[in-house]
Amino acid sequence: MSYLPPDLPRLRTLEVTWNQLDQAVRAAIAAVGQREADQRAGEERRPPTPDWIIELGIGQGAPPSEVHVGYCHAAGKRRRVIDRDQARALLADGICACAHCRPDTGLGGFGYRQALFRFRAAALFPVAFAWGTFFRGVTSWTVARPSSP
Repeated sequence: MSYLPPDLPRLRTLEVTWNQLDQAVRAAIAAVGQREADQRAGEERRPPTPDWIIELGIGQGAPPSEVHVGYCHAAGKRRRVIDRDQARALLADGICACAHCRPDTGLGGFGYRQALFRFRAAALFPVAFAWGTFFRGVTSWTVARPSSP
């Protein structure tokens, strides 16, 4: 028993349909091959990721605002590629290091602002811890009134 129809008109219809489907499949294969070739060519032409970048601020002269590692996703659109020595100099001059990519750890030092912030945070941590343990047992914030004589 054959799964094909026995008469010629229906076989011709299947042949035409098969040819149309075959052409569509070949066109789709060619399109996917072209898209993959374009993607490979684009990846080969892409410039390498820089090691360090500086995010520039807004205004006259675009002052630098933060130092980033080249792959940082938090860097803004206004940026410039810098080398390792420039990144160290900028951090030493007080430009902030990005809190996400932490370029100061890769450069082996802290900027002035980061060192100051870390010093203040370390100084405030014991106080915050003490306040947290003090208020942990407090369930009500009512003020006790002295009893009248």
